[in-house]
Amino acid sequence: MTKVAFIGAGSMAEALISGMIENQLMSGNDIWVTNKCNHEKLENMKAQYGVTITYELEQIFKDANVVFLAMKPKDVADALQTIKPHLQKNMLIISVLAGVSIESIEQLAEKELPIVRAMPNTSATIGKSASALSVNKHVSIEQMKLVQQMFETVGLASVVREEQLDAVTGLSGSGPAYIYYLAEAMEKSAEEIGLEKEMAKRFIIQTLLGAAEMLEKSPKESHQLRKEVTSPGGTTEAGLKVLDAHAVQQAFIECIKEATAQSKRLGNHFSNSRKA
Repeated sequence: MTKVAFIGAGSMAEALISGMIENQLMSGNDIWVTNKCNHEKLENMKAQYGVTITYELEQIFKDANVVFLAMKPKDVADALQTIKPHLQKNMLIISVLAGVSIESIEQLAEKELPIVRAMPNTSATIGKSASALSVNKHVSIEQMKLVQQMFETVGLASVVREEQLDAVTGLSGSGPAYIYYLAEAMEKSAEEIGLEKEMAKRFIIQTLLGAAEMLEKSPKESHQLRKEVTSPGGTTEAGLKVLDAHAVQQAFIECIKEATAQSKRLGNHFSNSRKA
């Protein structure tokens, strides 16, 4: 039997709990949840998912096989200071904390523990996350298999080197916001060209879904698919010329590079603040 303890009960913790229960990887009886002080949130999760809630650390850590660190990154130092007496060498620690390295968690815990650092995105709430996973040397093959199964309940899960996590954060961690930004522009343009809001929204969503599925199922590269839609002298070519004139593709490239750089800066700031 696997007992899973969540330290933190925010939207990502809830998405993972929901995914694991809906996909029958775990039952509510297997999952224990606590947070800093929001008892109403815990009561709601208990009512919806059947999980056990408590502020008694002895209870939540007793016989726990897996511990999720799902608090706000700024609270991790205080949280680990509080819980580290309860952490045992056989407990698998899974962190979903942006900008907090495995090394930082090891130093804060002051123990040799199997640690997985995960970077899901907000689409986990609908089971469509793209999650990257990195591990330290203490994680066993069996533990890694369990972690992969857990994150596959909320979407795609792939193992990467930890130094690649900043790039994953810039690309897919922040990625949903880039798509929403594009959808916003399409909605505004639809209004200006005379389409009703609800009708336009349906067309935009279906267009995005169709394009995503083409990218997934077609063996062709994205640039090939784009060229096939772009007839010489046609409407698509006219629109793309405007995007090229405004260097939109390059702007997206710079956007992702800057998000990646910010992820690195946040991680460095956290590490440096620990050393100060």
